[in-house]
Amino acid sequence: MEKFWETTALADMNEAQWESLCDGCGWCCVHMLEDDDGNLYQTDVACDLIDTCEGHCTQYESRFDLVPECNKVSLNLPEAFPTMPESCAYRRLYYKQPIPEWHPLLTGSKDAMHDGGHSVRGRIVHEREAGDLEDHVLAWTPVRFVE
Repeated sequence: MEKFWETTALADMNEAQWESLCDGCGWCCVHMLEDDDGNLYQTDVACDLIDTCEGHCTQYESRFDLVPECNKVSLNLPEAFPTMPESCAYRRLYYKQPIPEWHPLLTGSKDAMHDGGHSVRGRIVHEREAGDLEDHVLAWTPVRFVE
């Protein structure tokens, strides 16, 4: 089977190809905090639209209407790629790296992603239940961005 992501540039992908790159990990739905120096810190607080048990958006098709500040992964917003998880297929392909071996495009399911701990499934709380984001920082070490 041809691996379109190895032969087609991100800019040349059709909508179905582009959408299939999303592994559904949910990490782009998790809030980050930024300090005065511009450092970003990961929290365990996610958008209220995410299913905390399964780790995917419950309103994926209408997410931008419901949450205008929802992260939109787009080549028109290249500043978003460094803030995506290091395992994100969009980010990896943008930086000319292979997609992870557990990616659903390679395995045919999301099981390997979840089993390997690469998703937010069971690890997050909704923003409506969280309170202060500062109380939910996973580690007070800035998120590392590789460009």
